[in-house]
Amino acid sequence: MKVTTPRLTQHVLTVEGRTAGEPVLFVHGNVSSAAFWRDAMAALPDGYRLLAVDLRGFGETDPAPVDATRGLRDYSDDVIELVEALGLDRVHLVGWSLGGGIVLQVLRDHPEAVRSVTLVNPISPYGFGGTEGPDGRLTHPDGTGSGAGAANPDFVTRLQAGDLSDESPTSPRSVFRSAYVDHRPIPDEDFYVRAMLTTRVGDAHYPGDAATSAAWPGVAPGKTGVLNACAPTHFRLGDLHEIGPRPPILWIRGADDVIVSDTSLFDLAHLGALGLVPGSPGTPAQPMVSQTRAVLARYGAYREVVLDECGHSPHLEHPEQFQRLLAEHLREA
Repeated sequence: MKVTTPRLTQHVLTVEGRTAGEPVLFVHGNVSSAAFWRDAMAALPDGYRLLAVDLRGFGETDPAPVDATRGLRDYSDDVIELVEALGLDRVHLVGWSLGGGIVLQVLRDHPEAVRSVTLVNPISPYGFGGTEGPDGRLTHPDGTGSGAGAANPDFVTRLQAGDLSDESPTSPRSVFRSAYVDHRPIPDEDFYVRAMLTTRVGDAHYPGDAATSAAWPGVAPGKTGVLNACAPTHFRLGDLHEIGPRPPILWIRGADDVIVSDTSLFDLAHLGALGLVPGSPGTPAQPMVSQTRAVLARYGAYREVVLDECGHSPHLEHPEQFQRLLAEHLREA
């Protein structure tokens, strides 16, 4: 269905016949869409109203530009407007990867609207790239090492071209196989790859406008687009513990995630340490998981579950275990 709010028209995926009960709103990750939640939604028990939103610039939602200087608030404000437009009362939020950061921003700004939060391999509360240590301190004041300039240009080109092949390690299908899932065959792979290809490409969306830096590795956050919105100069949630009320958080993550990790293969600092990006001065990798754990430890009301033999997408790789954990969390909340 389509829902028009003052900001934009959003496409929302629903489950037929599930129009009553406590609302559960699913928020997808980067380079994907609400379609990634299709099976997880349908498998939840009765008693919930199930919705998954396409974020701006993804799926069938309006491609409104992203002001990265607001961090993830363009996305989180869209989500809270959707909640208000649908008249949802205290919603359960489920966020994967980028969506994890977005639902935490909703929680930070509107805790009274949230019944529970489930984080699925979320980005760090200190963004993606350009920070060190569990406290998320900036490696350089300008956020060097993060932002749109860190994107692989061949992947961006293939994404824009709608490449469905597996001829290159940087094709969307190859990235899905090697990074979204832990080299695990996934039913309906073509369905998910096509959902990746709904991503709008450009300065206003993915990856965003690139900026340069005098410091290694020579890239810094720009002002528009999704990767810049994730930059630690724009997005920081180290004060999450200061909100009230504090609804319960379930954090589910795959042990073998190569995207969100303390040694992420998508982090330029770690790639420099591996010798894959030349000229590294020894900048340490961003400890993404450790940063999330530190922020949630201060928050207090959380539980962490690590799934073995699982990459970035527990809801696709271990659907039965994921659905059981989510259903238990919703029921307890």
